[in-house]
Amino acid sequence: MTAPRLSPRKALGRLSLPERTFVVDALRTETVGGVLLLVAAVAALVWANIPALHHGYETVSDFHFGPGALGLHLSVAHWAADGLLAVFFFVAGIELKRELVAGDLRDPKAAALPVVAALCGMAVPALVYTVTGLAGHGSLQGWAVPTATDIAFALAVLAVIGTSLPSALRAFLLTLAVVDDLFAILIIAIFFTDRIDFAVLGGAVAGLVVFWLLLRWGVRGWYVYVPLALVIWALMYNSGVHATIAGVAMGLMLRCTTREGERHSPGERIEHLVRPLSAGLAVPLFALFSAGVSVSGGALGDVFTKPETLGVVLGLVVGKTLGIFGGTWLTVRFTRASLGEGLAWPDVFAVASLAGIGFTVSLLIGELAFDGDAVLTDEVKAAVLSGSLIAAVCATALLKVRNAKYRRMCEEEDRDEDLDGIPDVYEQDDPAYHLRMAEIHERKAAEHRRIAAERAEEARHKLAEVPGGAGEEGGRPA
Repeated sequence: MTAPRLSPRKALGRLSLPERTFVVDALRTETVGGVLLLVAAVAALVWANIPALHHGYETVSDFHFGPGALGLHLSVAHWAADGLLAVFFFVAGIELKRELVAGDLRDPKAAALPVVAALCGMAVPALVYTVTGLAGHGSLQGWAVPTATDIAFALAVLAVIGTSLPSALRAFLLTLAVVDDLFAILIIAIFFTDRIDFAVLGGAVAGLVVFWLLLRWGVRGWYVYVPLALVIWALMYNSGVHATIAGVAMGLMLRCTTREGERHSPGERIEHLVRPLSAGLAVPLFALFSAGVSVSGGALGDVFTKPETLGVVLGLVVGKTLGIFGGTWLTVRFTRASLGEGLAWPDVFAVASLAGIGFTVSLLIGELAFDGDAVLTDEVKAAVLSGSLIAAVCATALLKVRNAKYRRMCEEEDRDEDLDGIPDVYEQDDPAYHLRMAEIHERKAAEHRRIAAERAEEARHKLAEVPGGAGEEGGRPA
């Protein structure tokens, strides 16, 4: 007896309905946050480059406040980078935990594609930067700057240019960004921690243990967790480890699986509450006080002449695209998978180019990599902005070519003819769905037959009323 032939596994295939619902909800918030991020970045550039306003930007960014006795007398820009971004990484930690226990990353076969693509999408940009730096005899400290993808900014570009993406490609982009954030956190923790106060770090770890125990015991109340989180963050900051690590650690501790009687896990509920704060406030404010760099003709010229800045631009535009596309192709090639229905390799290449938009984490790593060199820090920031803009333009051109096809795919995914709240593509194997559709079509057919009969009757009446028509004497025209 011949064994049944297994159908090839689909890469970037249709998502399960629960996963699709989560992705749609998450990306809706990220898209709104991405537009705010885009507005904040433009506002920062305008504020910092108009001569009459430039001094005000510097004054606000450098304004210090906070309890000095606790080592927290920081500038506004510093609070934005170390404080507000901890909220962003807290959400990233929850996303990662959910992907690991309930999302695509829980299945090793399904996880292989985004993980390999993300790793290649970080390794190749770092390699491109390193080669450029060595060729130009520049500093290699910024090798990690072009390794990050900014999902919010990428979605903002999609929203602005009006391009639709099928849910499978959007989920692939989101999962890439989640894995990207994980390794960015590891890079920050390992390579950008130069001094550690182990006693203070021990206090932060003890705080994290208390946080975990409270979660295990089922203790509820923001008034318990928010003060504790602030203490953990302050201890982590003073330990020398970047304070955003505290955010991701607490995010990873939340339970992201549902128990009996629960519709949503605690992690999902908290993420739903905190994500708007992260996307709508924390990240845009960070952008406002990090993206304000000089964009004069000379500064932009330096971006493409200095090895450090040129390496960042090439890493984002060339390295990200080739790394993600190459990692995806290799994974599909060696696992003998096939692309999802309706997708082709140009679609993967376009999404890979969109992932070259590196903003939030790239700016943060740029500040850490060249800490102490204000001029080079600003030049690297300008390079991040330039590289992200070039990647966005390239992705726009590539996606626009396929946009009509994407729109048809999205319409097919969203079609719900039986109006039961579930897209029809998820009910093709349900006999009840086909019975409902048969009833709907029978009602429509009956309605069309009724309309046809009425139109025919009206036509007969009009013919009878025409002079010389039927009913004239002798049946002849007048």
